[in-house]
Amino acid sequence: MPAKDVFHHAVKSALIKDGWKITDDPLFIKPSTRISLYIDIGGERAIGAEKDGQIIAVEIKSFLSMSPLAEFHTALGQFLNYMLALKLNQPERILYLAITEDTYRDFFSDPFIQLSVSTYQVKLLIFDPLEEVIVLWKN
Repeated sequence: MPAKDVFHHAVKSALIKDGWKITDDPLFIKPSTRISLYIDIGGERAIGAEKDGQIIAVEIKSFLSMSPLAEFHTALGQFLNYMLALKLNQPERILYLAITEDTYRDFFSDPFIQLSVSTYQVKLLIFDPLEEVIVLWKN
C-alpha cells in the first residue's frame, strides 16, 4: 500500500464538504495480471434526482520538493497510467489531479505546464489545504 500524500486528509475533507461520498481510500485498480495500481481517492456524487451519479478518482500531489518540474514529470506519468487503467477497468470514472491553489498559481501558470496539461487532458482539482475546500474544478 503506497504512502499517503501530505495533503491527503485535506483533499478528502474538501471532497466530503463538496458533497462527495468517499468510496475508496485508496482506489485499487488491476489493469493486468502483473500490474496493480492505487489511486489516492475514489468518490461518487449524485448530480440530481433524475441523473446518474458521477464517479471520480483523485490523485493528490503536494509539489513541495525542490524540483517542481521533476514532481510534475512523476505526476503526469502517474496520471497517464491511471487514466489508461481506468479506461480498461472503470471507464465511467473521471480522473483528477489534486493540487493546492498555490501550486496552481505559482507553477501551473507556466505556459509550458499549461500546454502539457491541455495536451494530455489533465483534469485538475484545485484545493485550499488550510480551509480544506475545493477552489476550482478545471476540466
